[in-house]
Amino acid sequence: MVYIKIVMFRREVLSLIRKVLHMILPSILNNTSNMNVIKTAINGVVIIEPHVFEDTRGYFFESFSQREFDEKVAPILGHTVTFVQDNESKSSYGVMRGLHFQRPPFAQSKLVRCVKGAVLDVAVDIRKDSPTYGQHVECLLCAHDEEGARIAQQFGDEVFKSQSSNIKSQIGLQFFIPKGFAHGFAVLSETAVFQYKCDEFYHPEADGGINILDDSLGIDWKIPTGHAILSEKDTEHALLKDFDSPF
Repeated sequence: MVYIKIVMFRREVLSLIRKVLHMILPSILNNTSNMNVIKTAINGVVIIEPHVFEDTRGYFFESFSQREFDEKVAPILGHTVTFVQDNESKSSYGVMRGLHFQRPPFAQSKLVRCVKGAVLDVAVDIRKDSPTYGQHVECLLCAHDEEGARIAQQFGDEVFKSQSSNIKSQIGLQFFIPKGFAHGFAVLSETAVFQYKCDEFYHPEADGGINILDDSLGIDWKIPTGHAILSEKDTEHALLKDFDSPF
């Protein structure tokens, strides 16, 4: 009886080892990175595409690795980034949040992603001496679910345009926004759960923003005006032309 139990235990262990190797071996053999970093039109803003391992059971991926971030993103930025706070929000279709930032000395870099549904995420350059001041980068963030896949198919090629050839999958992307940018997003799915990492703690006294409805920014939020849901605070921020940037 004891012998049978030992044999069964060994079989279970071997089965588990095979499953783990099936997940990680392709990456080891092919020397495949766990993340693909795609530069955008604005210096410092990058799109991150995690390497996803999929099989009949589902999928697995590293959503964040400080080691990989230091190796792949830090050289682009010229400095390291250490995240200290993770946040999560849940919003319904049509909700628009932004365009937010924290003033120095509490400025924040953010690494954002959508884990349910889909959002259009936008970073606006508000660095006074930047050649791209007032310009923006948009990124479609779609979760690994039916709603995310539907939104990616509907808007993906339009949003990514010239970057589409560098992106293997429009599902599960992450978006890095450095300090000196105003950040916002619009919910394109029925519900969206949005997560982001910050390299500075939240300081309400340092809150800042520019008006998310400012037409001069040239942002197409993909939300019909009649369906937009905004906070009163976000509609009261200054327009870019009246804005005195602290960066």
